[in-house]
Amino acid sequence: MDIIINDKHELLKQNNNQVLDVTQFDCAIVEYLNYLGLPSNNLFAPIAERSKVFKNVEDVLSYINSQNLPSSLYLSKFIAAVASGLFDAALNYLWDETINQLRNRVANYDLMYFYDVAVSNIDKRKKLNDVDDLKKVDDSELILGCKEIGLISDIGYKHLDYIKYMRNWASAAHPNQTEITGLNLLSWLETCIKEVICLPLTSITIQINQLLANIKNNAIDSLEASNISSFFIELTDDKADTLANGFFGIYTRKDTTQQTRDNVSLLINKLWPRVSEQVRQSFGIKYAQFVANNETEQSVLAKQFLELCGALSYIPDGVKTNEIKDILDGLNNVHNSMNNFYSEPTIAKQLSMYVGNIQIPKQCYFEYVNTLINVYLTNGYGVAWSAEPIYIDLIQKFNQEMSLIAILSFTQDNISSKLQFPLCKDKFVSMLDLIKPKITSVAIVEIIDKLVDYKEALHKIKNDTKFNEKINIIKTMLKL
Repeated sequence: MDIIINDKHELLKQNNNQVLDVTQFDCAIVEYLNYLGLPSNNLFAPIAERSKVFKNVEDVLSYINSQNLPSSLYLSKFIAAVASGLFDAALNYLWDETINQLRNRVANYDLMYFYDVAVSNIDKRKKLNDVDDLKKVDDSELILGCKEIGLISDIGYKHLDYIKYMRNWASAAHPNQTEITGLNLLSWLETCIKEVICLPLTSITIQINQLLANIKNNAIDSLEASNISSFFIELTDDKADTLANGFFGIYTRKDTTQQTRDNVSLLINKLWPRVSEQVRQSFGIKYAQFVANNETEQSVLAKQFLELCGALSYIPDGVKTNEIKDILDGLNNVHNSMNNFYSEPTIAKQLSMYVGNIQIPKQCYFEYVNTLINVYLTNGYGVAWSAEPIYIDLIQKFNQEMSLIAILSFTQDNISSKLQFPLCKDKFVSMLDLIKPKITSVAIVEIIDKLVDYKEALHKIKNDTKFNEKINIIKTMLKL
């Protein structure tokens, strides 16, 4: 069945010639709003833009299995909003559908594994136990967590991050004057369908799911562990880190059986050489948090896990680490909120006052630097003016190692994705200018110059093979 908007601005359902005059509908609404004394200008998208959507939407929806369409309520609202000319509302409904589909994907995978990977805040993680708790995971955590465990692709994550940005700043979710076109909506709809609703799981993602089910339900011996570990060679660095996070979560969970812990014990040593320094340090931080929170059972289990890996040296000063981590978590939370311009300065001042009186534990370097760079880059829409001077001051106080972490932060997914937004890119270049005077290595200065002068979109530099070869050599030399 074809639904079109013809040259007479009539919405036609061709199989039975039902006609709705779109212009008449718009005029009736405007007339009623005028009667109520409400604004009536620039409410509706032009009819020509609505027509672009209806001419192509059936082709885009054809990617979805017809059996799944009856459950896609927000897609129905999306179509209704397009027909009404309320494109900002349509984008909101499209994002709601995407979030629902992502939650369904997580629910049909390994839910506990997702929570362990997606939610770094220990207090928040303790409150997440079943499918209903997915509503407590914010959108940023959801899409990054789905990317980490392989439910969406790296490219899909970047696209969804952009759509989330548009949803926040160009949809009905936030007051704005941004114009959305029909082709914009079609492109975003196609992205959400191809990269979320219809994206098949990779073989690696399926194998990890099977592995997690196996170690939770069956006993494995040393021979089986050796056979399983051959699969670890196929993992990318990111996926190796993600699986290690999953193992840590399984091992330290109170309700994990001893058999499952024994299975993890046989596997983690074989995975450990692939685990990055950043993730190793995060395990030490989590142990310190368990201790500081007086969670005796989990602190014992976390220490056992580190002992298995020969990694007790990653245990930091628990009190300082725990307090810094709490402030950083708070800063990330307010940064991702709708009112971040007003709420960020308070947490930023709290962080500045705290770190001004202590030496930051080395185990906190990655999270401390990554968080500061993330908030300094802004949300892509505007600057939290009262917080920015604090961020600049703290960035200028980075030591040599922190500065190197900051320069290489473009390799982190959350930073890389932000670099597709012009304001974030400009802030990243400004950050490089802030810390360049601290760098004495010629090779690092060359990297800074390459980043500043990169002619293409900066977020694409992560995929520059030759450039990344240099980055990996430097990371290895610096043990980053």
